[in-house]
Amino acid sequence: MDSRSSCVVVTGFGPFRQHLVNSSWEAVKELSKLGLGNDMEVELQTLQLPVDYREVKQRVARIWEALQPQLVVHVGVDPAAKAIFLEQCSKNRGYRDADIRGFRPECGVCLPDGPEVITSEVSMKAVSRRAAVQGVEVAFSRDAGRYVCDYAYYLSLHHGNGCAALIHVPPLSPWLPASLLGKALQVLIQEMLEEIKKARAQNQKLSLCSSSQGESTGGLLL
Repeated sequence: MDSRSSCVVVTGFGPFRQHLVNSSWEAVKELSKLGLGNDMEVELQTLQLPVDYREVKQRVARIWEALQPQLVVHVGVDPAAKAIFLEQCSKNRGYRDADIRGFRPECGVCLPDGPEVITSEVSMKAVSRRAAVQGVEVAFSRDAGRYVCDYAYYLSLHHGNGCAALIHVPPLSPWLPASLLGKALQVLIQEMLEEIKKARAQNQKLSLCSSSQGESTGGLLL
């Protein structure tokens, strides 16, 4: 975990179906202009992924191998959403909807030997409660939809041992422009990084306590 770089990768998706302009990528482009804030001490990299299962599988693997990021955040669009949803987990099965090339994963499975569910290290409930996002509601979810964005999320959770997130944004509208969504992403990812920092500090503390207790017990046995 500590060997990872300070890099944070945020991806949006390209066009699909009737979504010729994908709000996820428009939001990520706005985030790229804003950055994550001078005090975050992270390198932000943004990438567009195609709505293509096979291409996503290759690109997600390359992201983790080449960049070794501390966090990967995938941003997808939920056409029916009125709020921003933070997805807590991803499922391995049920990918039955075709991508832009008409392809479906064999048997609807992401990784044949993978666990049924992988959960993010980030507490999405905590982030959704703490994040102060203006102009749009933020909620958390445990069903990421079983499409290409969920597929990418599962792969990132697998490669990154839980150090990944998926944010679903609504479509663009006059009252929900890309600039507002970009600012929302900035606030949410800042909170996610703080959440990861707290969780790791707590784990380190528990590990030190456990280690010191073990040494004490060892002394008594001697």
